[in-house]
Amino acid sequence: MHSSHMSPVFVGRDAELAALGEALSRADAGEPRALVIGGEAGVGKTRLLEEFLGRAAADGAVVAVGGCVETGADALPYHPVSTALRSLRRRLGAEVDAAVAGQEGELARLLPELGEMDRERPETDGRARLFELTVRLLERLAADRTVVLALEDLHWADRSTRELLSYLLRALTDGRLLIVVTYRADDLHRRHPLRPALAEYERLRTVTRIELPRFDRTEVRRQLTTIRGEIPPEQVLDRVFERSEGNAFFVEELARSLLEGFPGGISDSLLDLLLVRVEALPDDVQRVVRIAAEGGSEVEFRLLAAVTGLAEDKLIETLRTAVGASVLQPSGEGESFRFRHALMREAVVGDLLPGERSRLSRRYAEALEDDPLLVRSEDRAGRLAGYWFDARDPARALPAVIAAAAAARGRHAFAEQHQLLERALELWDDVPEELRGEAIRHSVEGGLSPAMPGDLPGGFVDLLAAITVAARLAGERERALALCKRALRALDGDPAPGSRPRPAPNDPIRTAWFLTERYQLLRDLARSDGWDEISRAQALVRDLPPSPVHAHVLTHAAHWHVVHRPGPQVIEIAERAVELCRTTDAEIIGITAQQTLAWLTMHTGDVEAGLELARGAFTGRLVRANAAVVLRGYGNLSTALHGIGRYTEAVETAEEGSDLAERHGLPDIASFIDGNLAESLIQLGRWSDADDVLDRAVGRRGVSVRTRGQAAEQRAELALARGAYDEARRRSAESDDSTIGPYPEPQHTLAMARVAIALAAADGRILDVRSLLDTAVGEGIPFGHQRYGWPLLYEAAAAEARARGHAVAEPGRGAAVERIREAMRGQPVFVPLWAAYALMIEAELLTAEGRGATALWTEAVTAAEQLEPPMLLSTARFRLAGALLAEGGAGSREEAGELLRRAGAVARELGAVPLATEIGALADRARIPLRQEEPAPSRAVALGLTARERDVLRLVAAGRSNRQIAQELFISPKTASVHVSNILPKLGASGRGEAAAVAHRLGLLDE
Repeated sequence: MHSSHMSPVFVGRDAELAALGEALSRADAGEPRALVIGGEAGVGKTRLLEEFLGRAAADGAVVAVGGCVETGADALPYHPVSTALRSLRRRLGAEVDAAVAGQEGELARLLPELGEMDRERPETDGRARLFELTVRLLERLAADRTVVLALEDLHWADRSTRELLSYLLRALTDGRLLIVVTYRADDLHRRHPLRPALAEYERLRTVTRIELPRFDRTEVRRQLTTIRGEIPPEQVLDRVFERSEGNAFFVEELARSLLEGFPGGISDSLLDLLLVRVEALPDDVQRVVRIAAEGGSEVEFRLLAAVTGLAEDKLIETLRTAVGASVLQPSGEGESFRFRHALMREAVVGDLLPGERSRLSRRYAEALEDDPLLVRSEDRAGRLAGYWFDARDPARALPAVIAAAAAARGRHAFAEQHQLLERALELWDDVPEELRGEAIRHSVEGGLSPAMPGDLPGGFVDLLAAITVAARLAGERERALALCKRALRALDGDPAPGSRPRPAPNDPIRTAWFLTERYQLLRDLARSDGWDEISRAQALVRDLPPSPVHAHVLTHAAHWHVVHRPGPQVIEIAERAVELCRTTDAEIIGITAQQTLAWLTMHTGDVEAGLELARGAFTGRLVRANAAVVLRGYGNLSTALHGIGRYTEAVETAEEGSDLAERHGLPDIASFIDGNLAESLIQLGRWSDADDVLDRAVGRRGVSVRTRGQAAEQRAELALARGAYDEARRRSAESDDSTIGPYPEPQHTLAMARVAIALAAADGRILDVRSLLDTAVGEGIPFGHQRYGWPLLYEAAAAEARARGHAVAEPGRGAAVERIREAMRGQPVFVPLWAAYALMIEAELLTAEGRGATALWTEAVTAAEQLEPPMLLSTARFRLAGALLAEGGAGSREEAGELLRRAGAVARELGAVPLATEIGALADRARIPLRQEEPAPSRAVALGLTARERDVLRLVAAGRSNRQIAQELFISPKTASVHVSNILPKLGASGRGEAAAVAHRLGLLDE
């Protein structure tokens, strides 16, 4: 009979191996896939994974494995991913180094062997970049080979690992990559954080979830047969199947018990059975096994030697015995050891006495402090914090936990940073006062707590400040808000029970800091507009010496006024904020302050000075720490240029900013800028380009709900202009869901109100138009929002003009017209675009009143001819033609015909169906032909090539690839591929080269 208790032949799991094999085949064909394998402890997940990985490696795949750890998971962020990447680097060497070239400092957060970690702290945007760079690295490595990335024991994973995995599963779209993860299903209690993550994974089309069942009786017979070397007697099979209930690991243990004839036969408890193997070992081996169990899921050989006190040779012999008994096994790297199964380690740890556990943890901590090189550098701080905490020594644990929190923040593992600092809060009351101060000093130096001026240390409230920041960065805004409230109570001299020592009262700087944090949290949670917090913070710092906190308060105050109560008076606050940021070296928040001041300066009438300020906000050196706020400056400048009608400049600025954000790994900011880019492209009549940009914006990885809402807003604008009213309504609702909450911002409400008014007017619902206008305008259009106000008022005025003569519109017409004029009086016209709108609105109102408006329409056309948007000019020409025809006269008719033909040509070219329809209807009524002696269509048009396809064809003929075409035309590679596929049959060409030849032969490139 075989001496091993393990089955030498892999048993069962045919369906699961088939699913893994199919996923590997699809990955090998260039379609990234993922499998999530769950099952109870001991059911055979690891054995299945080992079997599959062995087959995959035999087929030529590069296999990398990383496992989650049970002890100190919160302190060891990204551990399984780091382990897997380290394995890839050992296998692929120079290829990994080449793939990360230029990004070593960032990716060193996951793989410290790459070099010194970038120490700048970009907070959440830096984390998005880290995730994006990880995706790019895996895509590059899997471009020419199949890579299998296996992550085991996901039930123990830290939150950062779970979130990185979620990002990978959503983001990987290219490369020959297969991700396989395993988790223990019986560990997932109702509130286990992995449960919602698994539900998210299942919704992805690239992910397959497998639940491993227990073996049935036939499979248990096969397993026992391979272990025993013979078919088991029926009574043995019955007994093992009954006791193991089909759990593969317990079958093995029970088989060994029977084979080796342990006294008493089968134990009454299966957990006791796990301990039988350990208790059968010699006493010195048992001692090492128990020490190893307290060290964690995996313990390094040198660390174990230091804790056991054994000489290396003696320890090797001891470990050899434990490995031979299948209690321990070497790790894949060979320098550390782990239990053959987690259940066995749990049984050993559970058998330790409480005092024994704490003493062992102390020995581990002391050994690691004596020789920090006993463990990997990225694990050191977290392991030390875990050991001291389990040693129940608060004085030693507090500084270790804070150091581990700083290390977690350095790796952008904000959830783990937060949990570690919560542990520090738990330890606080049990630490002597003098040691608390030292710990807080280290937290300030490590960037965990904000540095604040003042002679007295804040002590407890500075710890609360550190946890507040960590909770916010981790997305735990409710917890951060609760900590703010607790800190503010303490600062008011009323600390919560247990929060001693009481901090010095009357600490305005710290109070103002917490109020500013609370303001941001309340705004993010849509609980309040935050005015109470901002106004109180301003009052606290008003008479104090300049400080970074003061600069933050004023910057947020200026922004609050811009959003909620804009007006020229706010410029003084913004100017003071900019100056304070400069004098206190608050450089990054200073960029935000300058952008706010630029916006206010523009809208007080000094447009060029405002634009200069806006440009100056991002002309400095672009570094990791300021990348997010600087690149948002490109978006802010582009939207400012858009608002004053300088659409071409807006497009150029947005294109540059989007490209930079893409290259810096900030997908949400790139998509935010693309939303502004699409908005300007729409006004320039480049609707197809706008479609492509919006596809790109929402197709990126990691795009926020708010950015998607912005894209939906632009989709609604396009659908409205094209006459796709149902889509416009759907997109408007989509945008409202994403951007309008209890405290809506005018930039969204006014834009969507214009769409709603236009839709109501298209349906002939003039009373709804009036009601919508009253709701949108209220007491007036807010200062600085005229870019939204003028188009809104024009839609309402045009609706009144079109409704003239309708019975339902007559009552209340005078009041409605006066309501629009009243709103106009508060709007500036110092920008040519706004002046043109003012002329067009007044002309529509005169028409609504039945008065002649030809002179005003003539002025409006002249004004619109100096501007860039073709739709605005076509609309003005169409309305002037109508006024001329209403006047009568041969000359008027001839002029009107020319206006209609020019306006109609633009409307048809754009695909502006409603405007084209109105122009056609007026021309029909006046018996004016719109297409006089039109030239024969060009060959390209005759072949059915659209304008965008002609652009693509020119680049195909120049030898460009789809990716190069996409970059040059600002579309996605997929869209470029679709255009090429459409071009080939229209030219009767079989490939790109033939298409280029046909284009040259027919002269299509010369048209």
